Amino acid sequence: MKPVRIAREVASELAEAAAWYETQRAGLGDELVAAVEAVLARIEARPTAGAMVPAAQDQDVRRIRVPRFPYHVVFVDLPDRVQVLAIAHWRRQPLYWRDRADET
Repeated sequence: MKPVRIAREVASELAEAAAWYETQRAGLGDELVAAVEAVLARIEARPTAGAMVPAAQDQDVRRIRVPRFPYHVVFVDLPDRVQVLAIAHWRRQPLYWRDRADET
């Protein structure tokens, strides 16, 4: 298995989203984090899982939906690791993470 790497900016995105959900209902932020961690474990076990992101045709960028929440984990399978590019909301700022894919 390849290690799954999450950049600081991605971890910050998740923390911000979890904090917002926590203001909506106590414990909901923790539920988001647990759901994302389950997706990350799935990606680590099978890096070719998930759907290709059509807008990133020039790269092998994939995404997996986070159950119960309007987010995808966006990632790219590299030779030495799986790099998570974003924990992206379905509708907000589409493809804002694209520059991150170029940097990997």
